[in-house]
Amino acid sequence: MASTLNTVALELVPPNLERGPQQAVDDARKVAQFSAESGIDGHIGHVMIPGLIAEEDDRPVEMKPKLDVLDFWSLIKPELPGVRGLCSQVTAFMDEATLRHRLTELVSAGIEGIVFVGVPRTMKDGEGSGVAPTDALSIYRELVPNRGVILIPTREGEQGRFNFKCEQGATFAQTQLLYSDAIVAFLTEFAENTDYRPEILLSFGFVPKVESRVGFINWLIQDPGNAAVAAEQEFVKTLAGSEPAQKRRLMVDLYKRVIDGVAELGYPLSIHLEATYGVSAPAFETFAQMLDYWSPAKP
Repeated sequence: MASTLNTVALELVPPNLERGPQQAVDDARKVAQFSAESGIDGHIGHVMIPGLIAEEDDRPVEMKPKLDVLDFWSLIKPELPGVRGLCSQVTAFMDEATLRHRLTELVSAGIEGIVFVGVPRTMKDGEGSGVAPTDALSIYRELVPNRGVILIPTREGEQGRFNFKCEQGATFAQTQLLYSDAIVAFLTEFAENTDYRPEILLSFGFVPKVESRVGFINWLIQDPGNAAVAAEQEFVKTLAGSEPAQKRRLMVDLYKRVIDGVAELGYPLSIHLEATYGVSAPAFETFAQMLDYWSPAKP
């Protein structure tokens, strides 16, 4: 039986294999250091470890082979006492038995929640020889108590898609990185039309200056022809070009609008934080100000 996570989850991407296991340990120590320095060490309840696969050729940051989620988790766990694990798992390239074995290993290793992810954007939903994420939600109901899905509030047809995922057994949803308050209208409408109230992990990502040059976040949230996303991309551009204090103000303001907008809708809420280009002191200072306004870890 799923219980609500009620957490602040920090995204930590496994390092490239070529960097070796020490890199994972160093990354975790950096998290511990920045958490302590920014005063949010008591807030972070989970790390969210994405299981990544090769995607489109136009990815602005080259995708190299990464340390496996399980190996990464076993290396960082001792460095982050009291912090528990969440991960995402691509299901579309594993058959049912292989996927069951993988999920069993993850759960046994202490991973408390798993977001089921489908095919990359270059493929259509339902392509891939393995298990569709929506099927995984019901097939592995007994095995994985906290079953998550990705929620993209600006995507066309998402109300119906999200409703179907809830019917299939999703217990929580991790939003795409939020650079507007579109999620407020989305969840308001969803609450008016359905009785499902899965836990929502609201995702916020720090935008460093380097984004102006690389455009990785811009690429991650793209949806060509979608005006709502174009506006979010503009906001990302503004954040990337802003001075630190202004950038923090803009992010904290967005955070407040989202929290205030969804707080009374009846969904359990958690926060997912991401420093897309790697953890840094400025990212943690921004996260600290956001969590100062509202945190699931605060009574």
